[in-house]
Order: sequence, then structure tokens, then C-alpha cells
Amino acid sequence: MTSETPPRRGRGRRPAAEVRAGVLRAAADLLLGEGIKAVTFDRVAAAAGSSKVTLYKWWPSAGALAAEAYFTHSAPRLEFPDTGDLRADLITQMRAFVRLLTAGGAGPVIAGLIGVAQTDPELSAAFSRHYSRPRRALALTTFEKARDRGELRPDVDLTLLVDQLWGACYHRLLVPDEPLTEDFAVALVDNALDGARPR
Repeated sequence: MTSETPPRRGRGRRPAAEVRAGVLRAAADLLLGEGIKAVTFDRVAAAAGSSKVTLYKWWPSAGALAAEAYFTHSAPRLEFPDTGDLRADLITQMRAFVRLLTAGGAGPVIAGLIGVAQTDPELSAAFSRHYSRPRRALALTTFEKARDRGELRPDVDLTLLVDQLWGACYHRLLVPDEPLTEDFAVALVDNALDGARPR
């Protein structure tokens, strides 16, 4: 082998982090392409070139794997901006969230995960651990900073603000009596920050 020839990679086992990332990508592809019922250990293992034993070692159920795969896929698209302007940051984040659910094709996926989570405790726990609680924590951190800057009242209930904003989007996703749009997201921010009383 000359000094210009790159070393050949051995045929040994792939690093665990690489295997895990491949499994999550394969699960996300199945989830987004065919829905949660497509995410089985058999299909994910085949798509990822991994073994079912490995999947069983890392995830207690296929539902738990699906929840983590969804979070891993969506997290970069739901980053929370921090410009120091609460209204602008909320509008940016809420519009991105609505786009993901509507134009990004994630709406049916998240609705399916929420539905199955009602009867699958392992998926429910994974959904909370990998998706809903981290998202809530990011929002609460943003609100705490805004409160410290004087953009929110000292006595405002920050958890209630989270429920008002994102809860309303989930409601329109799951009970589609009214459309879920970016204009709706902006109106939610205005209503939450300004209140419904006459100015």
C-alpha cells in the first residue's frame, strides 16, 4: 500500500452510534412513507442492514423506536430561535411547526403516534421522553428568558402559555373542524401575548 492509498476499512462491526443512526433513519423513512404500522422490527432491521437482536436491545417496542425516529427526524426543523424578541421568535417557531405538520407531511405521522400512544405505554413513554418533554422544555426556557427581559408578566403561568400555543395546533390537527395554517399560528401568538381583552 502506497502512502497515497487510503487505508481500507476492515469488515468488522460498525460503531454502535453509526448503527443506531442508520436504524433511526430507516425507521423514519418507513414512518413518514407508510405510517406507524410500517415500523416493525423486521422491516426496520432489513432496511437498516442491522439485526433484530440489536433493535430489541435498544428499544422496548417498535412504537418506542418510531417515536425516537420521529423526534430525530423533526428536531433540526423545529429549532427554537433566540433573537431576544419573543414575538418574532414565537412566530418563526410556530410557523415552522405548522409547516412541518401540513406541508412537511408529518401531520398524519404525529397523529398516528399520538393515537397509538393511548394504548401503548412504551410508545407513550418514548414520545414523552424524546419529543414532547424536550419540546416543552425548549419553549419554557424561551419564556423564562423573555420574562427575565420584561417581555412577560412576572406572574404569568409559562406552562399554560405552552399549552395555549402548541396545544391549539395539536387540537386542529387531531380535530380538523378548522384548518391548521400559518396565519392561525401567528394569530395564536398575538392572542397569547396580547390577551383577548380590549386594549
